[in-house]
Amino acid sequence: MMFDILYYLFENYFDSGSYPDSATLTRKLTMAGFNDEDIHQALDWLSELARQDIGSYPATLADNKSFRCFSALEIENIDTEGRGFITFLEQSKIINPLQRELLIDRVIAMDEDSSSLEKIKLIVLTELWIHNQLSDDAILEKLLVVSDSHYKH
Repeated sequence: MMFDILYYLFENYFDSGSYPDSATLTRKLTMAGFNDEDIHQALDWLSELARQDIGSYPATLADNKSFRCFSALEIENIDTEGRGFITFLEQSKIINPLQRELLIDRVIAMDEDSSSLEKIKLIVLTELWIHNQLSDDAILEKLLVVSDSHYKH
């Protein structure tokens, strides 16, 4: 359900450039039919996204040009299509190696049944939106394509 909440937030607040404070957002999500546990989980996840700790990564990681191999845990949680999309994002310079690591952490933290590609697209879209970095329409179009199995709330 967290995936649905994030999708709902993006769908309803993207044009305004930001989303409301936690109390207002909780009220609006409750009125939209989401349950309290899912709302709190999504708000906690968004809070963690907004204050990601980059201190645990090497300072030079953002400029690193080395090849990244996925760990067994990452392979277990991110399917081939998702790992390929992460590689595409990095090779296309949409994200840098530091952002890649933060993205992988967020994908693993999102315990959902949706495909990892859907999660990755939504996470990248949400992160770029939160940090006001959604300026390229081509990137936006690639990230907005969500599989037919996902329904709109």
